[in-house]
Amino acid sequence: MKLRSPTLKTGMPGLLILLSLLYPILAEAAPLSVKQITPGIYVHHGEHKDLNEGYGGDICNVGFIIGSKGVAVIDTGGSNKIGTRLREAIRKVTRLPILYVINTHVHPDHILGNAAFKQDHPVFVGHDNLANVMAQRKEVYLRNLPQWVGKDAAGSEVIPPTLLVTTTREIDLGGRILKLTAYPLAHSPTDISVFDSASKTLWTGDLLFVERAPSLDGDIPGWLLAIEQLGAIQAARTVPGHGSVTVNLRSALDDEKRYLSILLADVRAAIKQGLSMEEAIETAARSEQGKWVLFDVVNRRNIANLYPKLEWE
Repeated sequence: MKLRSPTLKTGMPGLLILLSLLYPILAEAAPLSVKQITPGIYVHHGEHKDLNEGYGGDICNVGFIIGSKGVAVIDTGGSNKIGTRLREAIRKVTRLPILYVINTHVHPDHILGNAAFKQDHPVFVGHDNLANVMAQRKEVYLRNLPQWVGKDAAGSEVIPPTLLVTTTREIDLGGRILKLTAYPLAHSPTDISVFDSASKTLWTGDLLFVERAPSLDGDIPGWLLAIEQLGAIQAARTVPGHGSVTVNLRSALDDEKRYLSILLADVRAAIKQGLSMEEAIETAARSEQGKWVLFDVVNRRNIANLYPKLEWE
C-alpha cells in the first residue's frame, strides 16, 4: 500500500497538521528577537523571571556590537539553545566574523550559551577572576541546569576566558574601540563593564538592574563604589544586565543605590537589635516593596546572603 503525504491527500488541513508538527523544530532554531538601539549595536531583552526551576535560560540582556572588522558578543544567555538563537540573530544581521565573546560576570544566565560560539573560534573575554570562579561553580551550574532549563541544557558548557581584564583593556572591532573595565568584589566577584566609545553605549552587566530587583552575590559596599564609578561615565545610553535600556544612567543608578543602601542599613539594624535572620527577612528593605519586579523572592535571597556576613562585622 502506497502512503501519501497528508498535504496531498487532504489539502489545507493536511498542511496545517504538517506545520503543527514542524513548529517545535522551527521554534527551536528561531533567532532571538533583537533591537538595534543605535547603529551597529543590538540588544535582546531577557524576561523577568527568577533563576529557578523552569526559568528557560532567557532572563538577562544579551547582544552584540558590530565593527568594520567583526563582532563582539556581550553575554550569551543561560543555555546552549539561547546562545544558538543569539548566534542566529547575529547571522541575520551580518556575516562578519565573531571575534570576541565577552562575559560580564560568572552567573549562569549570562555564560551558559558560550558553547554556541565555539565554531567561530572567538576570543572569550572576562574578568581576571572569572576562570577561577567558573571552575569553582562549574559542577553546581551544570548539575542544576536541567532543572533550570529542561532539555535545553543539552550542549551547554562552562567556557573560561582566554583574554583577561585586570583593570582596563581595549579591544578594536574596526572603527569601534571597546573599553573593558574590571571591578573589585561588587555585584559578584567577576564584574566587568563594556563601553563603546563610538556610540557612547555602556553595557554594565549586572552592576545595574533596571525594573528588576538587584540580586547580590558579592559585597554591597563594593557595589556602591562601582555604582559611583559607573556614574562618572558619559554614556548616551546604557544596557543593564536586566531591564530596559536607559538614557538616564544616573537616575537608574540612584534607584539601585537607594535599594542597596536601605538593605544594608536595615540588615545591620536588625542584627544590632538581636533579630534572627528569619525576622530580618520579614522586615529588611520592606520600604522598597512594590518598586521592583521579583522583589519578594530576590530580597529574601539577598538578606539570606548578607546577614551571615554582617554578623561578623
